Amino acid sequence: MSTVPRVGPRPRWLDPIGVLGVVALGLTVWLGLWITPPDRTQGDLARLLYIHPPIATVALYWVGIVAAGGSLLYLWPRTRSLFWDRLAASAVEVGAVFSALTLVTGSLWGRPAWGTWWTWDARLTSTALLLILEIGYLALRRVPADAAVRAKRCAVAALLIAVDIPLVHFSVDWWNTLHQGGTFIDPGFQIHASASMSWTFLVGLVAFSLIFVWLLGERYRIEVLQDAVGDQLLEVSLAERWSEDAALVGAGAPTAAGGPGHGEGSP
Repeated sequence: MSTVPRVGPRPRWLDPIGVLGVVALGLTVWLGLWITPPDRTQGDLARLLYIHPPIATVALYWVGIVAAGGSLLYLWPRTRSLFWDRLAASAVEVGAVFSALTLVTGSLWGRPAWGTWWTWDARLTSTALLLILEIGYLALRRVPADAAVRAKRCAVAALLIAVDIPLVHFSVDWWNTLHQGGTFIDPGFQIHASASMSWTFLVGLVAFSLIFVWLLGERYRIEVLQDAVGDQLLEVSLAERWSEDAALVGAGAPTAAGGPGHGEGSP
């Protein structure tokens, strides 16, 4: 009977990161709902600033840096290691969650602000494309193949996903869109929010960044376990096949020995 392989001790830093993320998220909710003032234009609706932009920042930049960076380091022969492949795969899967949350929170904001849940705006469309590409990456990763072959093709796919990141970022500058430009800081690095709103946004960004790191660490451990289980199942399947072949050979040996010309009654 096979046993589940071990993936090593749990990193000590992982749980504190998760706890800090939850605490920071709670602090963000408290500051956003009860401390910061309403916006002059959008009123209380602007409190989504402390949730939607931080989630989008993680989905776009943090995920992009880890996934594209890990894929490049895997494709570079001198740094090639399954560690980078697993890290990139984990980042893309967590990134798909954050991309979906970006679209959901954006729709919740867009309905009262624009009068519609969805519009084929350049920013929204490019973000939806990012989510579709991430789902495609995850589907590609589940196509049966050797670990090295799977890692190479997924690394190329991750780099293709990264091409969409500049499109999302610059969409509000390259096209005439409903989506606003920089929420807090414009391209000239001018801040457009009060101190309390800026600090609350910063706390929210730290919170979701910590949650991303925690989810990334947990997903990486699952990825290692999946690879270990897959290798073990392959070994078990091969062992069973070898046993079947040996049994067939063993069953055929007496037949050959007791055939015509070898029995006691042969002339």
